[in-house]
Amino acid sequence: MRREPPTARELLLDAARYLFWEKGYAATGVAELLHRAGVNSGSFYHVFASKEALLLAVLDNYLEGLAPAVLQPAFARSRDHIERIFAILEGYRGSLLATGCQYGCPIGRLALEIEAENLPVHQRIAANFTAWTTAVRGCLEAARHRLPLQCDLDALATFVLTTMEGGVMQARSFRRMEPFDQSVVQLRNYFTYLLDQRAGSITRRKRRQR
Repeated sequence: MRREPPTARELLLDAARYLFWEKGYAATGVAELLHRAGVNSGSFYHVFASKEALLLAVLDNYLEGLAPAVLQPAFARSRDHIERIFAILEGYRGSLLATGCQYGCPIGRLALEIEAENLPVHQRIAANFTAWTTAVRGCLEAARHRLPLQCDLDALATFVLTTMEGGVMQARSFRRMEPFDQSVVQLRNYFTYLLDQRAGSITRRKRRQR
């Protein structure tokens, strides 16, 4: 089946995703976006009112792509819900390796770069982070019976995100994998501790019931 050629909107979104990731939002000019996308300024302003409007569309596009690009490939690698969380992190590790530790989470980069006063953009960034932690929380909820009863699943999902973002940022700065790997190892150790806590609690309860 013959595929329709990409629209100006699709070309601009592709160009913006690449350039905002490679150079940052502020350092990317409209002329550069037009050149990479292969469209003229008339086409740009017919689709987007401004560069910021394009940025908002990019963030919406990241949100739409979270499941097919990040979650589904990770979840396909394991049926264990805890291991699915680490499969997500392994996906980011693969991106770091493939780029010689130059990969930077595009959402995290924009969160640091965009001025705090720009609420519309930060609301979109927060929506992306929320979707990410919601997916991780879903894994934790499915594994709740293996975790301590008092475990705060929302806080734990946020901790997983913080581990990923911090590990990626440091690996990118140091140009080596150790900061990311060390962060994930510590997270793994914490999960092992939580799982052991619940298992020990169940064992102790069974002994008291005898």
